[in-house]
Amino acid sequence: MSHTAHIRSHRKPRRSASTLAMRAGVAGGVLSTLAVAGAAGSANAAEPVTQTLELPTLTADLAAQVAQSADATQQAAANYELQAERDAAAANAAKQAKSDLADAKHKAAVAKKKAQEAARKAAAARAARSAARPTLTTTASTGVSTSTSTSTSTSTATGSAAAVISFVKAQVGKAYVSGATGPSAYDCSGLVQTAFKQVGISLPRVSQDQSTAGTQVSLSNLQPGDILYWGGAGSAYHVAVYVGDGMFVGAQNPSSGVQEKPLSYDPPTGAVRVL
Repeated sequence: MSHTAHIRSHRKPRRSASTLAMRAGVAGGVLSTLAVAGAAGSANAAEPVTQTLELPTLTADLAAQVAQSADATQQAAANYELQAERDAAAANAAKQAKSDLADAKHKAAVAKKKAQEAARKAAAARAARSAARPTLTTTASTGVSTSTSTSTSTSTATGSAAAVISFVKAQVGKAYVSGATGPSAYDCSGLVQTAFKQVGISLPRVSQDQSTAGTQVSLSNLQPGDILYWGGAGSAYHVAVYVGDGMFVGAQNPSSGVQEKPLSYDPPTGAVRVL
C-alpha cells in the first residue's frame, strides 16, 4: 500500500451513476451521429452511380433532338431556296411578259400605220382612176354608149378579133364560177383566156397578169377585141372583152354570170390590145 493511501485527498474519487449515464449518453449520441453520417455517405456515394447509369439515355435523347433540329433546319433551307427560285421565275416571267406586251404594241402600231398608208394610197389611186375615166352617156335612139370626152370604135371586127367576139357572145348566159375556164362556167379571166385561146393566143390565167399582157391603149381608142380591165395595170381585179359599139362581154359575178353590158354599166379603168 502506498504511503499516501491513507491520505483522503489522494484517493481517486468513485464515479457516480449520473456521470456514467451521461458518458453513456454522449457515447450513444456520437455513435448515432456516426451511423447517420455513414448512412448519408452511403447514399451520397450511390448517387453518382445512378447518374452514370442514366447518362447514355440522356445522351441519346439529346442526339435525337439535335438530329431533328438539323433536319428541320435543312428542310427550311430547302424551302427557302425553292421559294427563291419560284420568286425569280415569276419575276423573269413578268419581265418577259412586259417586254412581249411592249413588242406587240409596237408591232400593232406599225401595222396600223402601214394599213393607214395603204388605205391612203388606195384612195388616191381610186381618185386618179375616177379622174381618168371618160364620162359616158347613152343615146336614147340607138342605146349605144358614147363618150363626151372620148370615142370608141364601132367598126366591124374582122379576122381574129371577130372570132374572139363571136366566142364570148356565145357564152352569154352561162354561170360564173370562181376558177372556171369553161365550157359551162367561167370566171372573168377564165372567159378572156379561153376566148383568145380560140385564135391561138395564150394569155396568163389571172386578171392582174392579163392587164399587162399586151399594149396599153387609151379608152378613147378602143377596138373590138381589146381586153378591158378594172383596177390598176398589174393589179386589176376584173377583166372583160370589148366587142364594139360601146359594149363589152364579161363574166361579172356569181349572181349575174356572163353578160353583155354597155361601158356605162361599169366604166373600165384601162385596156390592152393583144391582136
